[in-house]
Amino acid sequence: MSGLACAIVGLPNVGKSTLFNALTKKGVQSENYPFCTIDPNIGVVPLEDKRLDNLAKFTKSKQIIYAPVSFVDVAGLVKGASKGEGLGNQFLANIRETDAIIQVVRCFEDDDVIHVSGKVDPLEDVEVINLELILADLQTMEKIHDKKVREMKSKKAEDPELQVIKKCIKHLNENMPLRTLEFTEEEEEFFKTRQFLTKKKVLYVANVSESDLPSMDNEYVRRLQEYAKQENSSVVTICAKIEEEIAQLSPEESQEFLQEVGLSESGLQRLTKAAFQLLGLATFITTGEIETRAWTIKKGTNAAEAAGKIHSDIEKGFIRAEVITYQDMLTYQSRAKAKEAGKARSEGRDYIVKDGDVILFYHN
Repeated sequence: MSGLACAIVGLPNVGKSTLFNALTKKGVQSENYPFCTIDPNIGVVPLEDKRLDNLAKFTKSKQIIYAPVSFVDVAGLVKGASKGEGLGNQFLANIRETDAIIQVVRCFEDDDVIHVSGKVDPLEDVEVINLELILADLQTMEKIHDKKVREMKSKKAEDPELQVIKKCIKHLNENMPLRTLEFTEEEEEFFKTRQFLTKKKVLYVANVSESDLPSMDNEYVRRLQEYAKQENSSVVTICAKIEEEIAQLSPEESQEFLQEVGLSESGLQRLTKAAFQLLGLATFITTGEIETRAWTIKKGTNAAEAAGKIHSDIEKGFIRAEVITYQDMLTYQSRAKAKEAGKARSEGRDYIVKDGDVILFYHN
């Protein structure tokens, strides 16, 4: 899966499936991606970007390719998932394969939609899921701990990673996710090759009812925002039911519909942008007659690594990057004219690529 992948989790009847249905209808493709024995559904949503539309007009591109964001529908997360309840083990494995977790939380009253615990309580819902992920990480961490201890007996030397493991076990035993624990650079090395569920960043989606539009504010949303703030996470407020309706419409109709309900953009686009920000991602752009395309990179990526996003051969044979800012491309309406005006910079492999850089790579 290229680009960014987010796992959508939530208890039954919180609006997760409604949101995912909206994603897969709106998304360019909906596909099965084999993570393990059970194939979770994936909706790929393009991160719409006006910059690409504008560049494509004057470079006369045949197609526009936005940065893709994949949303993985992780079903079956219920109380006891960490012990294998429902389809717990398989679905926890699905989450491990993603970059971030999007937790859908019910923030609306509706007598026709039964809540799994009999009452609407967003914080209780969040804690049920967080606890399952904590317990799953605790099991994994304890297995690693026991293996290290056994190895130490034969090696007669303490493994430096053991201190990190003990620190994590203590924190998890206090029912706290690993993302709320601070680690030194040396300690972070332990996580480079291992995927822990509660180490992933989380974005909470407050699912509200149509009656909460356009402010999308209510007492439940405020409680969820307060909770998220304490653990340095964010909340995006969405009405999944409205999103599902928007997904059925053409781009023109959906714009009209959004204006009617008092919104400037769809919740899916706000969610996609928030997921991008959450993981510190940026896009650089390539443009020409064949296509105008956004490439997803981590902020802080250098020019040679960015070139590798297009093809590993370009990274290997990297000579230089010709960089023009999006704004300068827009002003001069072509690479040649921007160059004439002295707006093209020749950058080496260590240049840190900025969001919106329009780049032409020279390579062997």
